[in-house]
This record gives sequence, C-alpha cells and structure tokens, in this order.
Amino acid sequence: MPTIPITVAYGDGIGPEIMEATLHILKEAGAKLAIERIEIGEKVYLSGNTSGIDPSAWDSLRNTRVFLKAPITTPQGGGYKSLNVTVRKTLGLYANVRPCVAYHPFIETKHPGMDVVIVRENEEDLYAGIEYRQTDQVMQCLKIISRPGSERIVRYAFEYARRHNRKKVTCFTKDNIMKFTDGLFHKIFNEIAAEYPDLENEHWIVDIGAAKMADTPEAFDVIVMPNLYGDILSDVAAQIAGSVGLAGSANIGENIAMFEAIHGSAPRRAGQNLANPSGLLLGAIMMLVHIGHTATAERVHNAWLRTLEDGVHTYDIFDESISKQKVGTKEFAQAVTERLGKKPHTLKAVSYNQQDIAEVYGETIVKERSDTRKELVGVDVFLDWLKGSPDDLGQSLAKVAPEGLQLVMVSNRGVKVWPGGKSETFCSDQWRCRFMSKDKGAVISHKQIIELLASVEGAGFDFIKIENLCNFDGERGYSLDQGE
Repeated sequence: MPTIPITVAYGDGIGPEIMEATLHILKEAGAKLAIERIEIGEKVYLSGNTSGIDPSAWDSLRNTRVFLKAPITTPQGGGYKSLNVTVRKTLGLYANVRPCVAYHPFIETKHPGMDVVIVRENEEDLYAGIEYRQTDQVMQCLKIISRPGSERIVRYAFEYARRHNRKKVTCFTKDNIMKFTDGLFHKIFNEIAAEYPDLENEHWIVDIGAAKMADTPEAFDVIVMPNLYGDILSDVAAQIAGSVGLAGSANIGENIAMFEAIHGSAPRRAGQNLANPSGLLLGAIMMLVHIGHTATAERVHNAWLRTLEDGVHTYDIFDESISKQKVGTKEFAQAVTERLGKKPHTLKAVSYNQQDIAEVYGETIVKERSDTRKELVGVDVFLDWLKGSPDDLGQSLAKVAPEGLQLVMVSNRGVKVWPGGKSETFCSDQWRCRFMSKDKGAVISHKQIIELLASVEGAGFDFIKIENLCNFDGERGYSLDQGE
C-alpha cells in the first residue's frame, strides 16, 4: 500500500484525546499515512477569524484531499460561522453519509437489528445560512433547494445502495407543506429512482417517517434527505441504534472528503481520559476505505467490534449487566490494538473489497438547464409596517399602484389578511403585498416593478425586499398564502 497524505485537525474539548487514540490505533494497525496537522476551531475563532479555519489550512486540504477532523467548539454569539458548514460548502462536500448500526447484545438498544445509512444533502436547504433581520419582530432564513444539488445527493444515495448491496432507498421530505422546495427534492427522487429498477424506492413525509424510523428502523435501509432533516434524524438514528458516541460519518465531494465523529466536542469531559473515541475511529475506518486501504480498515473495524464484544467499554456505554471492564480513552484504544487481527464471534465480522472504494466520488450526472419559458407576472413587496389594521394597509397600498398594476393580496406570516381577512389572525410587522397586472395573467416588466417601488417609497412605506412572481412553462412558480 502506498503512503497516503492526510490532513488532521485535533479539534477542541475531547477532540485531542480521541484523535490521539484514533491515530494510535491506525498506526498500530499498519496504516500508511503521512499526516499534515492544521489548527482549526476555538483558538482560531478567538484569534479574530470568524470562519474558525486559518487561510493556510486550505492549502493542506487541497493538497491531501483527505481530512480527518476531531470535533470543534464554536464560540457562542459574535457572528461565528459553523466551521463544519464552511468546510463542507467551500470544498463541495455534498454528501454526508452516516451509518447507524446496532451492536446488540453488547450495547443496549431497543432495535437489535438496526442497520440504517442516512445520506444527507450537505450544502443547501436552510444550512445555506442566508438569514436576515427584516423588521423589529421578524427574522428570515431562506430555504434553498436546487435541481443540481438534489440530483447529486439522490444519485449518490442510489449508487451507495447498489455498491453496498442494499435493497431499498427511502426519501423523507415535507412536500405536503413546502411544495416547491421539498416538492422539487421529491420529484427528482422519483426521476432518479426510475433509473435503478434493481432497488426498491419509497417516499415518506418526514414527520411520520421519523416516527416510523424511531419505532421500526428495521423497515429502512438507506434514507436520503435534505440537509436539516438529515442532520436531525441522523443523530436520532445513531442514538436509538445505541449511542451517538458510536457513530462516524463521511463528507464526500467530487475531489475532497472529510471524515469525523457525529458528536460534538463535549468540553465538560475534556482532559479526563473519559471520552469514547469510537465515533472518530469509525470515521477514520471510512477514510481508510475511501483511500483504498481496505485491508487495514477491515482489520481495525473487526478489532473494534471484538473489543465491544469482550465488554471493554468507556463510561458512556458501560452497563454493569453487560460490560466487563470500564476503561478510559487511552485504555480503550489500547484494548482495540491488542485485538488487531481478531474478529468478533457474535457480531457480524466486517469485510471490505474493491467495490467499496471511491463510491461515486467522481462523476455525477446533473441535467443541463432546459429552455424553460419564464414569464414575469407579478411581484411581492415586503413591508416593515405597524401603524394600523390590515384593511388600513390594503386600502392605502391599493392607491399607490402605478398604471397597469394592482394590489391583489396582503398577507402576514403566510396568511391572507386583505381583502377579506379575519379579525382573529395575529399579525407581526412584516407584510407581504402582492401586485399583479390589471390584465389578469398578463406579463409585466421590470420597469413596472421599479415604478411600483418608487411609488411605494413615495407614499412613505418602508419596503424591505421584493420577490418576483414568475410562471415557468405556464405553471405558477410561487406559493399562494393560506386563505388565498
């Protein structure tokens, strides 16, 4: 096996301890790694760098293209951005892969047969992090779902399932409510599923799907989800399998990959030789498979399983009725190294082969933009206003519309309040005011929108944003409000 350069970050809190334990096991297993260490996390944040990563660290990541990262601490407040999100998006790590496996009877779980892989979209959704304070009372976060981003992650999930001999891919969305964003993700799932007739596919609304997963995880195999749902439910899945502390994850891009534990830095446990290094170790095993060191990955994974079987457990999974020895971080790592070359007796031994390497880390098939016909048919003008009733606002705004446009609706927090609003509807100080052509269905111009905004401003209204209303191939490309 060739020596592979990797970038390593020791992180914060328990990070340095579990990284030392993990690297010790890899070294004893014969992993041929050339380690480049970088500084990230709390120290970098507090030095004045709000991204949490020094600019020079990017050079190492681009050079090695493999990143093993311990958990980091993001300081509260102060505008600090999530380092995980920054790295994933900057390096195009679009797929987050989290195997959630039960280790019954050696780790307590209500679901002994659980073996679910969560494939989470990693770059879009609400994690685009595009937020605004629009008024005194209202904050906004934009939910971004794109066709290319959805196609990449859905295709990855199906390829992963096929290459790992999985039988079914399930999609979770909330497209009964978010018909455009989640609706697009579901539509693309259906399109791509048709290309994999050898695999079962199904779709669940995320709330009942999550309930089903928590109750009967054996019903699922590979689950693909948009970013937010995937983040939440992968932690839920890991916990019901046995412990969040036992789960590792891979963040896969077309050129670079990052591997980590799914848990946080747990600063309260730092420096006490208590932390369980298993999550990071399993992330490192995924890394070894990724770089083609499958024999070493298999050796380490089976030694780890044997350690669990032998009842050598850290405090977080120790159970007097099952465990035989409570150990610290260093002692657990030593126990794993002592079992290198051994396999578990009860748990299923792991075997890796060539098809596990590279997954679909290279080619992705994304449809080119079509020649869709786009027509501008209206505009929503958002106002910061708190001077009267919805009727007062509607009647005042109706007078300022320039020639050719008319106010057709005012809503507040997604509920129509003019015309014909209900007195019981609670309103904030942010209002969506919909203007469309007086000639129903006619196309309007950007010049008309500019004239409208000048008229709105001239009447003393504070507009805070606009959203153009467009039809695509004759289909409405904007949502209606409740009651509209």
